[in-house]
Amino acid sequence: QVQLVESGGGFVQPGGSLRLSCTASGSSFSIVRMAWYRQYPEKERELVATVINGGNTNYADSVKGRFTISRDNAKNTMYLQMNKLKPEDTAVYYCNTLAIRRSRPETYWGQGTQVTVSS
Repeated sequence: QVQLVESGGGFVQPGGSLRLSCTASGSSFSIVRMAWYRQYPEKERELVATVINGGNTNYADSVKGRFTISRDNAKNTMYLQMNKLKPEDTAVYYCNTLAIRRSRPETYWGQGTQVTVSS
């Protein structure tokens, strides 16, 4: 098993910033890709940003230029720096990883962290 623990959510005013963190732990795994998703009430989870081995990143159009995803491979930790936050960024944010474990690809999710942007 791979465990993902998120932190950094909270309440912020429009225009403010937050940084989310996600740390992966477990045994005998190697990470292929890490990603952040978010989910609005009664909606499907949507992809926010991804970072793959080698450092390539991708972003949803709605967050380009405002959010930055990064990864510290030595710490198995991923970050999402969120700047210029808008009320529509309010959601539960989930960490996701695609990892190879026992020669098989496996997907894991974090528990989610609430981000609320409001004046």
